[in-house]
Amino acid sequence: MGYIEKHLIPGETVLYKTRLSSVAVLHHFVLALLLAAGGGFCLYQASINRDTDSNDAKIFALGGLILIVLAAITLIAGLVKRNSTEMAVTSRRVLIKTGIASRRTIEMLLSKIESIVVTEPFWGRMFGYGTVVIRGTGGTPEPFYLVANPTEFRRHVQQQIETQQTEMRPGAPLAN
Repeated sequence: MGYIEKHLIPGETVLYKTRLSSVAVLHHFVLALLLAAGGGFCLYQASINRDTDSNDAKIFALGGLILIVLAAITLIAGLVKRNSTEMAVTSRRVLIKTGIASRRTIEMLLSKIESIVVTEPFWGRMFGYGTVVIRGTGGTPEPFYLVANPTEFRRHVQQQIETQQTEMRPGAPLAN
């Protein structure tokens, strides 16, 4: 159970949930791959030089192990960043939470949302990510980068706002 499920108001339901795109981990993955390749090269050199009496083999082995550990840490950091971001549209609000050790949350009532801007660069359209900027009434714009399926997120927010406005119109049937 994530942050969003734990902080729902009684009677509130999650209608759509998303997170950061896999592209958010791409640079972590590439860096980890380069570090692991360097570590593998160092370990290979250590195995070649282990028969000599020099300390080169020990230095290469130590360097290789350090590079492989750094590669693992880099990859884990990227995955934690991606998985620690939650974004959801509920029946009453938009909830966004980022971070683990230090947390930033935005909870905006659907009735207070003034506009949602979605920006998808060329590669974002190809790989399904973009930037979502939510502006509340009288508030500052809140940008969220590398959001997976940003147009789908916007569509769910707009649908829920329309549903709430329809329910509030005079003569509209009351929801049970």
